This record gives sequence, structure tokens and C-alpha cells, in this order.
Amino acid sequence: MVVAAQPLATAAGLRMLELGGNAADAAVAAAFAISVTEPSMNSIGGRTQVLVRTPDGRFFGIDATTQAPDSYDPDAAPQASYGYSTIGVPGTVAGLARLLREHGTLPLAAVIAPAIDYAERGFHLLPGEARRQGQGARQAGEFEGTRRSFMKADGSTYGAGELFVQEDLARTLRAIAGGGENEFYRGSIAQRIAADMEAQGGAVTLESLGDYRALDARIVRGSYRGYELVGTFTPASGATTIEILQILESFDLATLEPAEWAAVVGQAIALGFADRRQIREPGDLDWVLSRDWAAERAREIRLASVDPVGVGAANEGEASLDWLSGLQGWGDSGHTTHLSTADADGMVVALTQTIGPNMGSKVATPGLGFLYAATLGGYLGRLEPGERAGSSISPMLVMRDGQPVLVLGAAGGARIVSAVVQAVARVIDQGMSLAEALEAPRVHPTSTGIEMETSPGTGWTPGQVRDVQGMGLDVTEQPRVGAFGRVHGIYFDAARREWVGAADPDWEGSAGAPSPASTN
Repeated sequence: MVVAAQPLATAAGLRMLELGGNAADAAVAAAFAISVTEPSMNSIGGRTQVLVRTPDGRFFGIDATTQAPDSYDPDAAPQASYGYSTIGVPGTVAGLARLLREHGTLPLAAVIAPAIDYAERGFHLLPGEARRQGQGARQAGEFEGTRRSFMKADGSTYGAGELFVQEDLARTLRAIAGGGENEFYRGSIAQRIAADMEAQGGAVTLESLGDYRALDARIVRGSYRGYELVGTFTPASGATTIEILQILESFDLATLEPAEWAAVVGQAIALGFADRRQIREPGDLDWVLSRDWAAERAREIRLASVDPVGVGAANEGEASLDWLSGLQGWGDSGHTTHLSTADADGMVVALTQTIGPNMGSKVATPGLGFLYAATLGGYLGRLEPGERAGSSISPMLVMRDGQPVLVLGAAGGARIVSAVVQAVARVIDQGMSLAEALEAPRVHPTSTGIEMETSPGTGWTPGQVRDVQGMGLDVTEQPRVGAFGRVHGIYFDAARREWVGAADPDWEGSAGAPSPASTN
């Protein structure tokens, strides 16, 4: 099974399974392909986080986050939201190469072939991608390489349904297919990156590219109603996702009315976000992931008749929500992409990839054809030399009796965490299929209350919004489609012994499996 945010990326992953490859081969092929077909959200110039469960039951994480060069001076660096000064050392190529090398079975040239084909022959832009490129055009048009790769001769961007050909990117991908990650970090591509950065005042150097490594990601674990939770942390946010679910375990979510569910879940997410800001050292994970701490946090959630179960008496009357005031900054532009893969042997991969805001730094080196992530200059907070920035990325596996039940993750900045939490809770507590869980309305905390999804047809009803307001929470209504994270995940149907994929209905992705004949 392959689930990705763009159907051509799903098709690339399926092709690997049809060739006899495994879930890692499929994930790498889909990740390279989506860097071509959804370039406003991710790129080979960006960052990647991977979570793998092998057929023998072991877990591995890969941290391929963009990094500040060792020579970077944060005090002298410009504070900007886009441009050359925001570019850090890219990690995606190193991360995908490591995933393939350590867990895949097919050669790099085979798994990257679909991406090369999409770039070289072109593909018809989906409406969402065309819209995002149009929205980023004013800033992106400031840079020669971006104009050359993403705009027409008259300076306009490509519209929905138009053929989008990326010849420069095709040549770059061919060079990677032939020379591997070494070509990107130490060969001709690296030399062109470094020369462009030096000429334009960027911080990335040839030395910093050559020194970059995809690292082991920290595996974190927890539990939720008898299910095991496995994620990655630092710079990902798996521990926060786990903490929020463990807070929610103090409530009988299956019996709550919709408005009560929204209010309890929204506050639990806010509490987890507040704790995320307090994590400074590896030892802090001990209390963040503690079930005792989760029960204590649950006591701070107070809504009318809804009380936490089994955690003792809480504050009398209506509890203060003052802690919400520390949550400024968790809103964002809804960027990033996620994909999930699984094979018949039980290997699963959850992979999240991003370049930051829409179109990242807005910069592409002339002749290379890909956008760089925005990393430095304050976009992800102050970074010291050699440091990798934290993020809300949260690939997640839900296990039962040692076997995967859910393989998922999300796009959407800080809403990644809240989307994953709600998908898991809907499936486990309310007995929904994964597809039904992704269709259900979501919430996200704000500094004064919660934001509620009110998109036509799938959002919370006006009456439910009023009920939450009646519980003392300020409510911000958000009708925009895709504003609450986009989950692309896989569920294992134990009765039928098969994987079931679900693409978020708020996006343009797809789920697919190879035909039985192709895998026999």
C-alpha cells in the first residue's frame, strides 16, 4: 500500500512494489516523485524525517533535517522569512539515500526513475499546486533560478491543468541517480550550490555540504488504551503527540457529545504544546512521556460535566485556562507533505518531507531546478552553528500485540500534531475507519481557546460551535479547506489481513495498492 499527497507520487511507489521492491523502496520513490510533483510543499533541497518498522519488528528513525552550517553566525545573519539568507544545508537527499541503502532492495537509479520521468516529460499541474505556486510568485520571482524553473517567459506561473516540465530538475535528478548522494553533497551539484550561495550571500558552503549526514532519529514510545505508540523526537515532535494522547486517556472520549469531544481534545493538544516549549534536555522526555504527568495534566481540563476518569478530584469549579496564553506562534501556513507505505512482509514506513512555508526560501539555484527550504534567519527560531531546528513533524506508528495497526503522519505545520492525535483517537475511541476519521472535523488550539473546522459539508455545525463557546472557550471558526493538517495513512484490517490506505479528503492525494498479478 502507498498513500501520498499527489497521485503521481503514489504511482511511483506502487511501481517499486510491482518491481518486487519493499516498503522502503516505495517510500523513497514516492518521496523523490513528490519533490517533483508537489514542489511548493517539499523538495530535494529540504528536510525529511523517516520512521521505519522492519518485518522482524525493529524500529528505525532517520533525521535528515536541514542544518545551520558550522560557519554560520546567527548574530550577523539577516532576519528574513525568505531568500538566500534563510537557506540551511539540505537533508532530504541524504535521508532518502540512507533509507534506501539500509532498508531498501532496489538500486537508486530504479527508484528515482519515476521522478526523472515526471520532471523531464512534465505532468499536468493539479489545481492546489498551481494555486500555491501562484501565491508565492511575487517573492519567488525575485530570484533568477526560481523564475527559470517555475515561471513562463512573461513572468506568469503555470495554471491548473497545464503541462509543467522541469528540465533542470531532471538533469539534477539524473546526476543523483548516477552518482548518489555524493554527487549532491560533494560533486558537481554541491559545487554549483556553493558557488551560488557565495555569490548571493548564502551561508551554505562546500564544506558544510560535504560534512552533512543523515542521523539516527530518537525513537520515542508511549501507549494509548492498550495500543503502543511509536514516534520520533528532536527535531520531530513525536513525544508531544504521544503525551497528548496519554492526556486524553483520562477521558472516556467514546461517550462524549461532539462539542465536549472538541473542547477536551483541543485543550489536551494545547497542554501538550505548552509542554513542548519546556523541553530543553533529553532527560525532559522522562516527564513528558510519563503517564503520571499525563494524568496530572488531564486535571487541568475542565468543561461542565466532563471530568477526567480515574485521576482523582480536580480543582473545584471552573479551572483557569491561563496556560493557553503561552501558545502564541503555533499557527502557520500549512506546509509540508507526508506519505506512508507498507508491504506484504510487514515493513512499514512513515515519511514526512518539507521546505517550510509555501515554496520554502523561494530560491532555486539557476540550472538545478529545485527550491531550498527556509531554515535560517529566525524562521525556525534562533539556530546555532551546526544545529538542526525543531519542528512539528510527527511520523507515527500505532501497534497492537507487536503488529502495526496504523501508519500515519501529516502535513500542516503545527497542525501536524493535532491532526495525527485526532485521527488516532477517532479510530481507537470511536471505532471509525481511517477514512472516516480523516473526514471528521478537527480542532486546533489558539492562545485564547480553540479553532474549529467549519468547512462546508465536513466541519463542525453552528450548534456545536455554540456549545463549545458555552463551555467558556473562545472559538475561532475556520472554513478554509486543508487548514487542519492533511493525514496520509494506512490501517491494517486484521480480519481481512490486508492494508487499507486513506488519503486526506482535504488534499489532492491518493491511496493505492499494486494489482495481485504484479506481486505474484
